[in-house]
Amino acid sequence: MSYTIMTDTSANIPTADASRQGVIIVPLSYNSAGKEYVCLDTDAFDYATYYESMKNGERITTSQINPQRYMEYMEPVLKAGNDILFVGMSSGISGSFSSASIAREQLLEIYPDRQICLIDSYGASLGEGLLVLQAAQWMAEGKSLEDNAADLTNLRMKMYQVFTVDDLMHLRRGGRLSNASAIVGALLNVKPLLKGNEHGKIVSFGKVRGRKKVMERLVQIYDSLVVDAQHQTIGISHANCLEDATALAELIRQNHTPKEILIVNHEPVTGAYLGPGALALYFMGDADVRLK
Repeated sequence: MSYTIMTDTSANIPTADASRQGVIIVPLSYNSAGKEYVCLDTDAFDYATYYESMKNGERITTSQINPQRYMEYMEPVLKAGNDILFVGMSSGISGSFSSASIAREQLLEIYPDRQICLIDSYGASLGEGLLVLQAAQWMAEGKSLEDNAADLTNLRMKMYQVFTVDDLMHLRRGGRLSNASAIVGALLNVKPLLKGNEHGKIVSFGKVRGRKKVMERLVQIYDSLVVDAQHQTIGISHANCLEDATALAELIRQNHTPKEILIVNHEPVTGAYLGPGALALYFMGDADVRLK
């Protein structure tokens, strides 16, 4: 039985890659100046204006995907006779995955002969997107829906997601920082180190003084935890700081050169909680890497 891979815009997959792989993307939304927006084409989005508006004090709010939107995207696939493998943003930072679960239950009552497999990525941006691209590759190679879902469930625990932000205000205000008491201020140019833990929640685990030093620390973490770098694609997302992302990629290549480095501007919805200047690194480690 054929199946279709679906995700949400949090996955931050380049539009051309999603189109080529046949991945269907359900849009998250954000609100600015009283208007609701969605960003389906992450390649064409005006990141400079978006993040500059945040820097100038514009308050961006977001809302989770409701079950009806998931149903609108999933039902045509089921009606066409295909099953669905959906990889979603971490339930540790959003209620959208719960909405997908509600949509699944309702749709399977209508289409009892179809399958809808939901995978909580425990991640966001390329921490989610790299899993989606791997799922698409496995599907192209002939892996069944059941095997693909089982292997993704294991693979997500090997995905390490580490990042820094210029200002923790956005994460704190949005309630996305689990250990909110571990506050690192902007004073004295101190930069926080954050990661996605084993439950898909964002936690602060360190601090470094200065932008250059925090980038060097990201590379040290990568060098100590990456597994089989030469056979994997690693990800870098940035909130309108391409120069830093490019410099980070060059540092990454010095010791454990990966097969490929995918660099993307951080999509606007989860980017609303990171703020301008955020820089994130995504790579595969061993089975308990999220605990490290």
